[in-house]
Amino acid sequence: MKRREFSLTSASVLAGSALVLSPIGSAHAQGKAPVAGTDYLVLDKPVPTEAPAGKVEVIEFFWYACPHCFAFEPALVAWLKKLPKNVAFRRVPVVFQDSFIPPQKLYYTLEAMGQLEAMHEKVFNAIHIERQRLDKDNLVIDWALKQGLDKAKFVETYNSFSVATKVRKAAQLQEAYKVAGVPAMGVAGRFYTDGTQAQSMERGLTVVDYLVSQQKT
Repeated sequence: MKRREFSLTSASVLAGSALVLSPIGSAHAQGKAPVAGTDYLVLDKPVPTEAPAGKVEVIEFFWYACPHCFAFEPALVAWLKKLPKNVAFRRVPVVFQDSFIPPQKLYYTLEAMGQLEAMHEKVFNAIHIERQRLDKDNLVIDWALKQGLDKAKFVETYNSFSVATKVRKAAQLQEAYKVAGVPAMGVAGRFYTDGTQAQSMERGLTVVDYLVSQQKT
């Protein structure tokens, strides 16, 4: 979904999600090497990365309530299973409006509590399959408690300075990469691609593979 589409309320997005889903796959230019300015963008100003020495950082920018992110997740998970050893991957939840902040905080709270691997897919399913809204603090907390998470620990972490700092840094990183919509991918603090640039997110992963292969580590 492009940034301009996020003027819709979360409820409207959920109600119409079945209408905006599109196939991930595309045969467009499958045999051609990715081209800068067409298949991906080169950032004017390199972005600092968090990858260890010898690793290439790859970032997925996403929003839990985005139907395209939900549709892309299986392809991304399959791609992650074959991730080269020199790649350091992380997800960054975006914020285009205030209603994005609660799911952002949910992501970083689950991460801090060591529950992200177990709960990440459940968050997607809660929104897109069970049609639950997680765009307000009380809705997020209620959902977390229903998953059996400790209320005191969850609320403390959710409202912590650490989570607030990660939310702020995520917003700064999103702006540094000039994220136009989600899902999108950032590579090595220098390159950006999304479904529009690459013609599909599946091909976007091919573009990412190419960019990673060009990096010296």
